[in-house]
Amino acid sequence: MCRKSTFSGSNDSHPGEGSFDVKEESLSLSRRSESNGGGATQIRTARFLARFAAVLVAAAPTLAQPTQPSPAAPIEPIAAILDAFKTHRVVALGEDHGNEQQHAFIRALIKDPRFAATVDDIVVEFGNARYQDLIDRFVRGEAVLDNTLRQVWQDTTQPHEVWDTPIYEAIYRDVRTINASLPRAQHLRVLLGDPPIDWDRLRTRDDLQRWSVDASMERSRYPANVIRREVLAKQRRALVIYGGLHLQRRHLASNFEVSDRKPTIVSLVEMLPDTKAFTIWPTTTLPDRQVDGRSWKAPSLALLRGTILGAEDFTFYYPFEMPRSAPNGRRIAREQWRTLRMEDQFDAVLYLGPPSDTTVARLPPSLCLDAAYMKMRQRRMALMPEPPPGFPDPFESLQRYCATVATR
Repeated sequence: MCRKSTFSGSNDSHPGEGSFDVKEESLSLSRRSESNGGGATQIRTARFLARFAAVLVAAAPTLAQPTQPSPAAPIEPIAAILDAFKTHRVVALGEDHGNEQQHAFIRALIKDPRFAATVDDIVVEFGNARYQDLIDRFVRGEAVLDNTLRQVWQDTTQPHEVWDTPIYEAIYRDVRTINASLPRAQHLRVLLGDPPIDWDRLRTRDDLQRWSVDASMERSRYPANVIRREVLAKQRRALVIYGGLHLQRRHLASNFEVSDRKPTIVSLVEMLPDTKAFTIWPTTTLPDRQVDGRSWKAPSLALLRGTILGAEDFTFYYPFEMPRSAPNGRRIAREQWRTLRMEDQFDAVLYLGPPSDTTVARLPPSLCLDAAYMKMRQRRMALMPEPPPGFPDPFESLQRYCATVATR
């Protein structure tokens, strides 16, 4: 007759109701074997079972409860990022567009003498790959006119002024200055990740849309190929600076499914054998369960695996509404939306301080007064899709901003 084995003290069984205590039964077997003159093998087996049962009983409370996440620990971010390069050829830092506090950190990172001794390349979103030769010459220290140089960030696939604030130009100039103090063999290289669009050939919205749907020019596939070709294939190391959504392991828009329709830079790079990127999400908010979060120094980096921060759903860190669709393009109803723990989406967060301390870089008034620049932006923004109902026209928003700074 077979009896179900349960741990002693289980809430699912009661003495006298068919329960079977492994420890007691094993001890009883040991005593019976010894009293009946059983062989040495039987006695050793019974004693082993008794000891094993005792271990299981002692471990039962631990086995019955899942491991609770621990509080995350803030660490100095420059040293932490440089340390990540010891085990990863690609470290990807999500960029909070326009955040002046984060850009102050990025500039401090790349100016640290340890950075150029560790890293070979910086892959950026805010540069049109059509001008790769131009930026190579510039960071080597060659003479490049300002009007020519600004094409690098003004002529990306983005029709609006997102990269035209001074914080993006400053990174190119910082690399040029750093390289001036280094031997040529140790120079940092900036790799431009935005597809090589030629605005002179675009006349319609369909022309612009092609740069979003053409697989070879899509804004995640193109930089992923640059990283594969210029970094990994050459056994180099790169810091990738891109908007955080490009660095997800599973795209929110695909309901966290792996999908060819919604690849990301990281998901594409990590398809290569034995390739793993170290990914960092920027944040100005921490969950209340991280009780010491308000006392964290800014900036600080925190690893996510096994922590309270990592146990949060990704949408805690990105709370904005985003439609989700299946691989076949079918829209997914909200009640079918999946969750994904942050620790499965990113490896670390970079805490930048509370929202109240955040400042955003703005377009210089000199560009507002530049008639050629404003005309260029107006023409390109006209090729953007119509804004949803209730949302302002992007060029009208730019004009309103310029009206507030032109009189200062």
